[in-house]
Amino acid sequence: MNIRVVKQDIDNRDECSNEIKKILKEKKIFLINVMGSPGTGKTTLIIELIKSLKEKYNIAVIEGDIAGQVDAEKIDKLGIAVVQLNLNGACHIAPVSIKEILGYFDLDEIDIIFVENIGNLICPAEFDIGENLKIAILSIPEGDDKVEKYPLLFAESDVLVLNKYDMMQYFEFDEDKVLNDTISINDDCNIFKVSSRTGREINSLVKFIEEKVKEKHT
Repeated sequence: MNIRVVKQDIDNRDECSNEIKKILKEKKIFLINVMGSPGTGKTTLIIELIKSLKEKYNIAVIEGDIAGQVDAEKIDKLGIAVVQLNLNGACHIAPVSIKEILGYFDLDEIDIIFVENIGNLICPAEFDIGENLKIAILSIPEGDDKVEKYPLLFAESDVLVLNKYDMMQYFEFDEDKVLNDTISINDDCNIFKVSSRTGREINSLVKFIEEKVKEKHT
């Protein structure tokens, strides 16, 4: 199918995020904001979650990148509705862009929307895009100092995914440090040790998301 490509507009922060929440509540749609560095495995994780969830839920995806539509094409091959958001140098997805993109989907036919935020550990954490769930991804090759260096992302997120966990043996990664650093600033954070390649703990994360969707709509 043809992938719609949208350019980021000017931010209108609080008003737009509140409007998004209202729309999502009315349509009973669950919005998941996935954040992390470039190369941390955001797209691959989203694809694996889609594969596990698509039999139960109708899913759409908003792909945020500086330019191009490489990741959107991967999602499109799954038969999932996807809109590519090109940010033109911006370091985060603005709520006004999410609001605009919602108009390109048939919201009566969608249960879950994944937003793949731009690869950045700083700016995306500062903006509420109307999401119901914030997922931060930290891959093992990135190192164990990221929570300490970029605390806001991990303090604001509902979920921390330690991704590429199958590579633990190849890196000097102090897992206890990451867990302790996370809990010290966010003791409500739910932590999953995932390998998108091997499928480790994907099912546990899927069940967690399903529970959150049910809680939101009861």
